[in-house]
Amino acid sequence: MSDRLKGWALVRAAVRNRKTAAMLVLGFASGLPFVLLIGTLNAWLGELKVSLATIGVLSWIGLAYAFKFLWSPVVDRVRLPVLGRLGRRRSWLVLCQGALAVLLWLLAATDPVTAIGSFAILAVIAAFLSATQDVVIDAWRIEVADDTATVELLSAIYQLGNRFAALAGGALALVLAARISWPSVYVGFGFVMLGAVAMTLFTPEAAADPAERMSPLAGHPVPEAPKRGVALAVVAVCWAWAILLLGSFMVEALRPVAPGATAPSSGTFTQTWGPWIIVATVIVPALVAAWTNRLPQHRGEEEPAPGGLQTFANHSYRALILPLAEIVGRLRYGALLVLAVILLYRIADSIWAPFAFPFYLGELHYTNDEVAFASKLFGVVMTIVGVGVGGLLLATLGRMPTLLAGGVVAAASNLLYADLALGGAGLDAFSHLFLLDRIGVEPRMLRLMLAISGENIAGGLAGTAFVAYISSITSRDYSAVQYALLSSMTFLVGALGRAATGEAIERYGYADIFYVTAGLGGLAVVLVLAEWWRSAAVERRARGGERVPA
Repeated sequence: MSDRLKGWALVRAAVRNRKTAAMLVLGFASGLPFVLLIGTLNAWLGELKVSLATIGVLSWIGLAYAFKFLWSPVVDRVRLPVLGRLGRRRSWLVLCQGALAVLLWLLAATDPVTAIGSFAILAVIAAFLSATQDVVIDAWRIEVADDTATVELLSAIYQLGNRFAALAGGALALVLAARISWPSVYVGFGFVMLGAVAMTLFTPEAAADPAERMSPLAGHPVPEAPKRGVALAVVAVCWAWAILLLGSFMVEALRPVAPGATAPSSGTFTQTWGPWIIVATVIVPALVAAWTNRLPQHRGEEEPAPGGLQTFANHSYRALILPLAEIVGRLRYGALLVLAVILLYRIADSIWAPFAFPFYLGELHYTNDEVAFASKLFGVVMTIVGVGVGGLLLATLGRMPTLLAGGVVAAASNLLYADLALGGAGLDAFSHLFLLDRIGVEPRMLRLMLAISGENIAGGLAGTAFVAYISSITSRDYSAVQYALLSSMTFLVGALGRAATGEAIERYGYADIFYVTAGLGGLAVVLVLAEWWRSAAVERRARGGERVPA
């Protein structure tokens, strides 16, 4: 049989494979709560005239997806009572999906205007369970892969399921909400999640891996257990402080304000505590990781078999400390610049993302149907175009030039929205110059489509370049945990700034804030230029035969 026929035979076998069908369902079940909680929820709140400052504070629920690596060791090791009979992965999936269905119904039954505190609590729990489900699905995808349903194929199908979920939870939800109430939309999607539970019950469970009985530190140089405990305790305290600080401010900001009292300022909180949160969650862990590198090391497999508590501590150390320790040890002071690029590269679009629907629907008064088409259908096509451009630039120009181009266009795309907020004179001139005003689209709709296409092409290009950059930074020995840790940092700064952004929009208007976000994107461009110089210098010294950190 020719290689081509063998390839087609493998494709047909994969399509018929039970695992690929399950992966499509799980990809959909993963993407649906994410888009309902992080994006579509803001359209509902904007329609009810909930303040932008409140929407910004509530958008912090998205940090659950950034912080999910913190509790991934628990999900990986704990066997659930009763549900555990379904299997380790399947039991967690059923728990998360069933609870998400109930939480969507509870959100639908709660009025965000009169009970924003209760609404926020439900949204926080839902985001936590959604992020936990993602942890389980990521592990399941890797564990069930075989020669037919490969990891690469399952990952592609997972992304396809996510895209379907984005269309359903985004475009379809907007169209339905224009015809029925928002609570009815969320009730309906609660039943969809219940359907995912039924499908998950037939999902194949991953076979137990004998390697799991080995120490999670096997194959890695580590300091003695007591020193690891100190390092882990310091990092845990820092993360716990940051989460409690954010949670306490959310409670305070969403509490009803007494007559004559002043609501707490999100801008003041961000200016005062935002930098310290970054120090606690990024800088201190990096310094702790550097300290562990200076301690005497031994191989993890040389330790005696640990007990249950020590095994959990080892998993936590592998998830939280080892990835940073390897990066700091390999890059040394260059790690500071790398972490700065990761923290700030996507800030231009991430910091204002929760306000997109309120901007389209509330400020510019587009209809749900118009926004559904422009943002969730036409916009998806433009994102794919951006991804294609990013792939082409990576193949022709290389990683760093593409990363720089992505940073420039991501920052510049915010200027399109500034022009749109001011009436769209620049967008109209562009349409006239390139004869786009003759294609028969109503001018007002054409402005929205042009702005969204510019941003989505830029986002697709920047996202592709950024994934390639993070992948190049990760070590093969720590690829999974290191990539998860670094990617979780991507939207940390942007997410922290969202509450202050909502408050600033109410004070200064959208246009001025879009100019500010474009400037913040310029800061990311400067960091990329510095990182390009650093990596080029490393390559030059390496060609000269000098041993240098990567």
